[in-house]
Amino acid sequence: MEEAKNSNMSRIIKHSLMATNCSLLVLGSIGGPLVSRLYFVHGGRSLWLVSLLETAGFPILLLPLSLSYFHRRQLDPDAKPLLITLPIIIPCAFLGLVTGVVDFLYAYSLSFLPVSTSALLNSSQLGFTALFAFLIVRQRFTPFRVNAVALLTVGAVVLGLHAGSDRPAGESKERYAMGFMLRMGSAALNALVLPLVELTYTKAKQVITYTLVMEMQFVMGFSATAFCFAGLLVSKDLQAIPKEAKAYGLGEIKYYVVIVFSAIFWQCYCLGAVGVIFCVHTLLTGIICSMCIPVTGFLGVVLFREKFSVEKFVALALSLWGVASYTYGELLESRKKKKKGDNHELALEAQVALVVLSN
Repeated sequence: MEEAKNSNMSRIIKHSLMATNCSLLVLGSIGGPLVSRLYFVHGGRSLWLVSLLETAGFPILLLPLSLSYFHRRQLDPDAKPLLITLPIIIPCAFLGLVTGVVDFLYAYSLSFLPVSTSALLNSSQLGFTALFAFLIVRQRFTPFRVNAVALLTVGAVVLGLHAGSDRPAGESKERYAMGFMLRMGSAALNALVLPLVELTYTKAKQVITYTLVMEMQFVMGFSATAFCFAGLLVSKDLQAIPKEAKAYGLGEIKYYVVIVFSAIFWQCYCLGAVGVIFCVHTLLTGIICSMCIPVTGFLGVVLFREKFSVEKFVALALSLWGVASYTYGELLESRKKKKKGDNHELALEAQVALVVLSN
């Protein structure tokens, strides 16, 4: 009876954790791009500042990490302040540097592209994620995954062939094309980071808890922020922030409000992404991000009065079709696994019954 009670409690905690991380990922996937684009639309110019804000919210993790430590101290007075060890810190620091590069490429592309176009191009990340997950963590391809990757790829190609139809006023064709390529590059590189995080989980020679996941995210956030802060210093954008704030289109106070909320939204994305990988797997992170594409695109059109061309509509339809195909395939896979598990349990029960009867 006690074992069943503990099992139910564990299941509730797992589902609550999963729901929390999915919510954080959705909030960050939608809010992050919109606030970053808001910075550029009203006169912001610093690429390194936007890059830094994508991970600068990592100190927020100190609060839940402190609570977790005090809780462990109550259970064990000799509990260590940190669970993370050097073999995990090193790959996390490296992944943080790669994340810093991703942040810069993304910020650079968003300074040229409408947020709706950027969101649609982000759908290609699911295809890249599926490919890298297959190569790195050996997640096999199914017909539904192949179909999803193909549809998402075609959607990106459709946008590419008609690139420029929604080019912002005053933006040259060359800069728009560069933003397009940089966005694809950031999507591919970010897709590489996700399975590498999962690989770090599997290779770690210690139990992976959610506290350890937050500590890993803290190291990655610190490393990425340090990389972007170095760029901010070298480019001398740091000294230009007060001047830029005074000339900002929405006013000086709202300039700093945009900066703060940008950091918060992007930290929600980072923590939600690694949390979903911890709770399930890499590809679900890609699915959730892809499902946020229509919302981000719609809000981009409404808030920034961006054009929504026929090509965007076709790309959106293909993206949604690809995500639906992938999600349906995953549901079938999970049902098959559950059915196999149930059949295995029934076989064990039958064996036990035969043993009891024979005795």
